[in-house]
Amino acid sequence: MLNWQPQPEGLNQLIQLLKDSMSSNNAVQNQVREQLESFRNVPDYNNYLIYILTQMPQELPTTRLIAGLLLKTNIQMYGSDIREDVLEYVKALALRHVGDPDADVRNTLGTVITTILSRNSIMSWPEVLPHLMSLLDSQDPNVVEGSFKALVKICEDSSDELDMEINGERPLNFMIPKIITYFQSPVVSIRVCALTCINQFITRKSQSFMVNVDAFVEGLGQLSNDNHPDVRKHVCQAMVMLLEVRPDKLIPQINNVVEYMLYSTKDDDESVALEACEFWLAFAEQDALTDHLRPHLNRVIPVLLQGMVYSELDIITLDNDDEDASVPDRIEDMKPRFHHAKTHTAENTATGSNDGAGSDNGLDDDDEDDDEDDDDEDDIYMEWNLRKCSASALDVLSAVYGNSMLDILLPLLQTELFHAEWKHRECGILALGAVAEGCMSGIEPHLPTLIPYLIQTLKDPKSLVRAITCWTLGRYARWCVFPTKPEDRPLYLVPLIEGLLSMVSDNNKRVQEAGCSAFATLEEEACDALVPYLFGILQTLVHAFSTYQQKNLLILYDAIGTLADSVGNALNKKEYIDLLMPCLIEKWQLLQDDDRDLFPLFECLSSVTTSLGQGFLPFAPPVFERCVKIVHSNLMQSQMHSQNPDNVPAPDKDFMIVALDLLSGLTQGLNTSVESLVASSQPSVLQILSICLADSSAEVRQSSYALLGDLAISCFLHIKPYLNAFMNELINQIQPNTEYVSVCNNAAWAAGEIALQYREGMAVWVQPLLERLIPLLTSETTPRTLLDNSAITIGRLGLVCPQLVGPHLEVFAEAWCHTCRTIRDNEEKDTAFRGLCEMIQVNPQGLIKSLAPFCDAVAQWSEVPQELDQQFGKILLGYKNMMGTAWDAFAASLAPDTRNRLAQRYQL
Repeated sequence: MLNWQPQPEGLNQLIQLLKDSMSSNNAVQNQVREQLESFRNVPDYNNYLIYILTQMPQELPTTRLIAGLLLKTNIQMYGSDIREDVLEYVKALALRHVGDPDADVRNTLGTVITTILSRNSIMSWPEVLPHLMSLLDSQDPNVVEGSFKALVKICEDSSDELDMEINGERPLNFMIPKIITYFQSPVVSIRVCALTCINQFITRKSQSFMVNVDAFVEGLGQLSNDNHPDVRKHVCQAMVMLLEVRPDKLIPQINNVVEYMLYSTKDDDESVALEACEFWLAFAEQDALTDHLRPHLNRVIPVLLQGMVYSELDIITLDNDDEDASVPDRIEDMKPRFHHAKTHTAENTATGSNDGAGSDNGLDDDDEDDDEDDDDEDDIYMEWNLRKCSASALDVLSAVYGNSMLDILLPLLQTELFHAEWKHRECGILALGAVAEGCMSGIEPHLPTLIPYLIQTLKDPKSLVRAITCWTLGRYARWCVFPTKPEDRPLYLVPLIEGLLSMVSDNNKRVQEAGCSAFATLEEEACDALVPYLFGILQTLVHAFSTYQQKNLLILYDAIGTLADSVGNALNKKEYIDLLMPCLIEKWQLLQDDDRDLFPLFECLSSVTTSLGQGFLPFAPPVFERCVKIVHSNLMQSQMHSQNPDNVPAPDKDFMIVALDLLSGLTQGLNTSVESLVASSQPSVLQILSICLADSSAEVRQSSYALLGDLAISCFLHIKPYLNAFMNELINQIQPNTEYVSVCNNAAWAAGEIALQYREGMAVWVQPLLERLIPLLTSETTPRTLLDNSAITIGRLGLVCPQLVGPHLEVFAEAWCHTCRTIRDNEEKDTAFRGLCEMIQVNPQGLIKSLAPFCDAVAQWSEVPQELDQQFGKILLGYKNMMGTAWDAFAASLAPDTRNRLAQRYQL
């Protein structure tokens, strides 16, 4: 096969097709695509492609490269269909010509080689590594560079395999030492390739790398003064990774390392400066290295501030003071919208709180990705560059060193904040925001001066200054709500509200975005404190509906939803409803069922419906009906897709999830008034729910169980006929070590709500539920929210079926008490503890070993409901009488606070 020769006619035809593929004529392109597709039926088609790429230097480089890219695609997508002799021919020519004089061809051949390996494995082509490594000794720099280009791609794509033993040898054992020697190559591209190869294995803590780490560090030292920025960039990258993996190799030379990284952070080439700046982030994030960096802070902090000043390129790109509010957004400016199902969380003193089923406060422990909406406040760190990295490093340093770094920072801030140049003032405001959390107590005495300065700066003529000021004020919003002197709140909160609302109404889109995001942050901090100002707030937000373009409209929805969450039922006044609802309903009517802009609107409405409660009733029927319709349509499309996957596309289940979550919001807000909507829904929402509870999508199930729990609370009689189907599916979702924690969490919570309604009717499901809930409660690896809901549901099962749950008390009592001690006082906790009391009545011996945790959990209540308080008193007195003289020694063993509270409340 290595003597294979192309047929001249076929070769010429293919070359012409490759040339025609560059035509700007769509008809020609479509014709070429069809003909190239037909070529795939020719057994030796890939021979022609590798031949054109490697054997025809007389052809245009673009023609050769297109042949190479087609070859790579064929191997990637149809590799299993390529005959072995053809593949051997491709391999042979790829290795033989890896040093082609054309750099782009060398690159493409490296990609072809790597694609073959990634389709199979290094073991399937055992000669490739020894051959490439031997080519590094060539006197031809093109051959050396071509081999290195291939090795770089192999190291990137097959790093796991290289670090394993193959035929008794670990490839890296002979690769790393040899590659390090090329750090001193006179050819820049080879030095860069050598560094890139080795850098792949630092954070992997590869055994072969660790053996050669000293030689590597020495090689880095020799490259530190390299005159080429690409080399310096990779040196800085290596230093950052070394600091994370083997700091012991840098600490002995830390003064020299710091000098080099400081110098590099100021490099004229921003790519070098950015890699170097990562070093300070990595340093600050390692607790064991804190003291090694402290002596250098007086030099690091000024360099970080310098990096936070907008560069000239930034200013050319971003500096836009135009009143562009009426200019439509470009499609490329819009981020894709995603929706994440909501998770029920119990109010917990350790982790935060929420106010109802299905509300998500970011405590979801599911390992599905739910982070992309967490960037509203920290938008300043997006689009990673030197400025963002410097600000982030300053933020992390402030968290590590706290107020101790203010002696260095404050004089610098004084200079920047009052600088004549706007970009330095902007930098100072950014820095002030970056250290807000880490240095809050140290900056607090200065805030009575700084906050008015920042509010005044909202009037700055530069839009970039106004925007960053919004962000920084958001970082200090909590202090404005809770200033050092509570009586001073109006001095700071009112101007902050007015200032940010003026930014919400700004005529510059960037400022609108920053103002709206900062106001949402203020809403979360202020909550009820905003109630006196609601009408003015709503006027501004509603007016923004008429001026915002699409991108900022999504942020506006979030601000309104957050406001509803924050002020709760205070929003349920006629004048507020008359102001807010017409514009929301107008947007609702404009959007089609397949428009992803529905997501933020539905999320907003979910919060608004919960907040308005009965006030939303006039608007509820069409909203409820549309949500049911969207879920039903999605289910129908899913069914058709499973029957005919080639012709019917799979549905976008995000629409289903967001509609289910809005149904939850409606159910929570309307409470029993939702009954008529549930009863009259066509198709039946309960029949639809029975399908959703078993959907293949975890997030659909997650939202479905949240809705099931809400319906159990509001209209149990309607779900009662479906309970057998619901409960059997629900029990299947509660699994220890489940992959889908949030589904399990919501199912566990829903079971508890159903138990409260069905009472003794739950008996048939108690045992299978306990078999799943008790292992979750007693496991050390169960996430916090799932622990809370498991404990509450066990308590509720004990409340309605104490004779069935009580005998198991000894197994779970200690874990139950440890979990429930930190849950804040609320109705869920009340019902759970009343259930525990019922179980103790059934099985008092079951609590003996866990009496101390029980006493501690009882003592943690702030305000015990009267009925429960009486039960606690009776139970504790009963154990005191049972223990007799041993009680005093037991009481003495309790924590002092616990002992004192029990003595005060129950005279024990």
